[in-house]
Amino acid sequence: MSNTLSQLKKYTRVVADTGDFESMRQYQPVDATTNPSLIYASAQDEKYSHLLDEAMQYARKFGGSKNNQLGLCLDRLSVNFGMEILKIVPGRVSTEVDARLSFDTEATINKARQLIGMYKENGISRERILIKVAATWEGIKAAEILEKEKIHTNLTLLFSKVQAIACAEARVTLISPFVGRILDWHKANRKVDHIPANEDPGVLSVTEIFNYYKKFGYTTEVMGASFRNTSEIIELAGCDLLTIAPSLLAELEQMNEPLSLKLDSAKAMDMIIEKISPDEKMFRWLLNEDAMATEKLAEGIRKFAADLVKLEKLIEKQLFS
Repeated sequence: MSNTLSQLKKYTRVVADTGDFESMRQYQPVDATTNPSLIYASAQDEKYSHLLDEAMQYARKFGGSKNNQLGLCLDRLSVNFGMEILKIVPGRVSTEVDARLSFDTEATINKARQLIGMYKENGISRERILIKVAATWEGIKAAEILEKEKIHTNLTLLFSKVQAIACAEARVTLISPFVGRILDWHKANRKVDHIPANEDPGVLSVTEIFNYYKKFGYTTEVMGASFRNTSEIIELAGCDLLTIAPSLLAELEQMNEPLSLKLDSAKAMDMIIEKISPDEKMFRWLLNEDAMATEKLAEGIRKFAADLVKLEKLIEKQLFS
């Protein structure tokens, strides 16, 4: 019998959730995704110093003022990591918009265009790039406009069904529901140390979203993210994509237990599900009514922004020394 990771790849496209190139070469994912936290960690590794050096040279040449240089260096570093990743994976890489723009539709659109432009300068087609945007109302509206320009988007920090439905209505390419962070909240809220995978609120959330999408024929893909254990991953076999950290990929590769299809688009077609089309008022109200989603969305934006600030400080010391 093939290992569990090999079995999973028969049902689901596996994505590497890492900024480490060696892990990507080892596990051979279809796509890869990064975020400010992963890039911050990788930027401190000597083996990636050439990517930072090139970004600083680019910023000094084209950046102008110190603030512009710093912003340009951050963007270029993200693109440099993305270009290296695309040498390894056959599919797409996700590159994230500054989390501090999460409530600014126009600024998000402009930043996405800038990132795509940097890739284009280096001969990378926009078909291989997903621009990651936080799934706020403003982020979703930005993504709707970007998709019309053939700039494909990955809506991240997604914790609720209403976020997912709004994304699908906006025709975004991909959503990334955060399975593990949903589990974290419920464990803390219930004051328990363990919730079985088949009762895991994160797993149940992604399952509900997947079934809703397939029932109503949305083209937006579902990519489960932020896993805490292999059991969550196994319960979501059949999801369009799953983005998995190298430590969990290693566990799956060492496992040999049989894996079966859990999410089935054909079965979803026969389910009785109510369809809703949220406008801004409904979106904000339903998100407000979901304490977990409200808290985790805000927390996620704060954490990504904090890691960007750390990265800025790391770059600033070298850029202006």
